[in-house]
Amino acid sequence: MLNLRVTIDSRSGFCFGVVKAIGRAEKSLAPGRPVYSLGSIVHNEEEVSRLKTSGLIPIKHADLEQIHDSKILIRAHGEPPETYELINKNNNEIIDATCPIVLKIQDRIKRSTDAGEFVLLFGKPDHPEVIGLAGQTNGQALVFANFEDIDLDTLPGKLTLFSQTTMSLDAFYSVRDQLIARGFEVNMQDTVCRHVSGRRADLREFAGNHDVIVFVAGSESSNGKVLFAVCAEANARSHKVSSADEIEPHWFNPGESVGICGATSTPQWQMEEAARRLRMM
Repeated sequence: MLNLRVTIDSRSGFCFGVVKAIGRAEKSLAPGRPVYSLGSIVHNEEEVSRLKTSGLIPIKHADLEQIHDSKILIRAHGEPPETYELINKNNNEIIDATCPIVLKIQDRIKRSTDAGEFVLLFGKPDHPEVIGLAGQTNGQALVFANFEDIDLDTLPGKLTLFSQTTMSLDAFYSVRDQLIARGFEVNMQDTVCRHVSGRRADLREFAGNHDVIVFVAGSESSNGKVLFAVCAEANARSHKVSSADEIEPHWFNPGESVGICGATSTPQWQMEEAARRLRMM
């Protein structure tokens, strides 16, 4: 036995937007009648599989034309207006589990666009949340993931700047500062989610206080990739796994302290599963 001292980070796990979405999904499920989730409800293969056995079936946007008279869940990332129109056209019931923070940002972006403001959106162009946010502007927003991607010569002098909720707060402020330094008037709307941005500092401290870190996250979680990088920077003996059975005994020495943490898309039960495996080694 390695007699490892195992601690689960109390601040890791689902953000409240994901908790809300999964709660809405579970309440809507009934025996014999599936609920369709537009995209994976969370970027975690194990949790998606668990919910699928209960009747929550992930679908793609291309499937919407063929689905009629059913329940369709919109996940926490949100969707553009045309998605709602298509779902309603086919007489489907919408279960809207969009994160309340994202809903407010969608509304703010729409109001800015309606007021004639030029909207810049800092985020990953292919991310579901960004697609939903940009959809509030009738395709008029300029979406970019890096400052270097912006063609400054095409911009008006006055800009309204928004961000995807999960982008780096420091990077967002850096974009604003670079625009101002180049003479633009910037109306910055700080839309970075503090639950996500605060996780970086929390994880840096947590990782530094343990001999070894086991970071649990789905392979598709972009948030997981970012937060694991924070752990690895603070503790070179950090290991990322998608499930408990990927944990290797040779990572540890007898009696060491092991910290278990995860992304905002990692369920608590999965971290507890990792802890059980470690305590049995």
